Amino acid sequence: MSDFVVSARKYRPQTFDTVVGQRSITSTLKNAIKTDHLAQAFLFCGSRGVGKTSSARILAKTINCFNRTENIEACDVCDSCISFNTGNSLNVYELDAASNNSVEDIRNLVDQVRIPPQLGNYRVYIIDEVHMLSNSAFNAFLKTLEEPPKHAIFILATTEKHKIIPTILSRCQIFDFNRIRVKDIADHLAGIAVKESIAIDSESLHLIAQKADGALRDALSMFDQIVTFTGTTITYKSVLENLNVLDYDYYFRIVESAEKEDIPSALLLLNDIIDKGFDTHNFLGGLAEHYRNLLMCKDVRVASLLEVGEAVEQRYIDQAKPLESALIIRALGVLSKADVEYKSAKNRRLLVEMALMQLCSIKQEQEKKNS
Repeated sequence: MSDFVVSARKYRPQTFDTVVGQRSITSTLKNAIKTDHLAQAFLFCGSRGVGKTSSARILAKTINCFNRTENIEACDVCDSCISFNTGNSLNVYELDAASNNSVEDIRNLVDQVRIPPQLGNYRVYIIDEVHMLSNSAFNAFLKTLEEPPKHAIFILATTEKHKIIPTILSRCQIFDFNRIRVKDIADHLAGIAVKESIAIDSESLHLIAQKADGALRDALSMFDQIVTFTGTTITYKSVLENLNVLDYDYYFRIVESAEKEDIPSALLLLNDIIDKGFDTHNFLGGLAEHYRNLLMCKDVRVASLLEVGEAVEQRYIDQAKPLESALIIRALGVLSKADVEYKSAKNRRLLVEMALMQLCSIKQEQEKKNS
């Protein structure tokens, strides 16, 4: 059998300091451990792949560690840490509420709560996707959640906080996990690439990070997929092909055509994009995002808000310089209108072509208004 382990598992955070993009949450949890102000129940909320379950496991491991470091991290050498790392710890009970959501499942968990820890001070109960519990299961859980034994700590994790009943929310200390920033994901992937001896440029890393949409686990899965596809040398072109992402260059060229009022050139670029199998609605959204980025770059102070690599950011700044802000705002209006009309349009290609023709005619339109 192969010894290959997917990056999402191989590089799963093992300490608070290795959790990516959640500094305020990990600092709060470390302070709670340091001052011995641990809540009886935590609720970790956030989108997929942002570190909820990993943070829950790290918290469970750290509070039972016998020799915590000065930085409030688990030592990884005591009996409690070793049993946790090998998956033999009796102090951590994990329940997947997506498939164990009945009253009977919760009653089994409640029966276990009475059992004190055999090693360490706490028994930790991690319930993943807790919003999937039935109403009757929630009700069966309420009393135990409100008045658990001193040795019991509950960590609930969910991607859909709004589905959890208020009586559960009121009994928990709630932590909202952020979507992870593109830069943080790209930096994390760069570190993994170094460890795995994989050559990859910063633009490729930013592209993977953008496609992941704030989910580190998704980014790691894409990274593994691209490594399988290309080997240990990853190029920007191979990332574009593998992730089926439209190259930034098309948007820059469309804007150049609009600036030159070159309608045929813009339509030929659109045809090339369609021939490559890209969805015209996604293209509209991408072009609107491009014009938004150009507007941001009209002021260098705001250019730092762009979540792109340094080379692409400079291209945005260079292209934005000769463009008037009023022209960019008008272009955004054209694209927004086309986006709204897209779903009801019978000839969607014609709608997008008309939008491009309008973009190429904005300068004429403004000249007529000023004359």
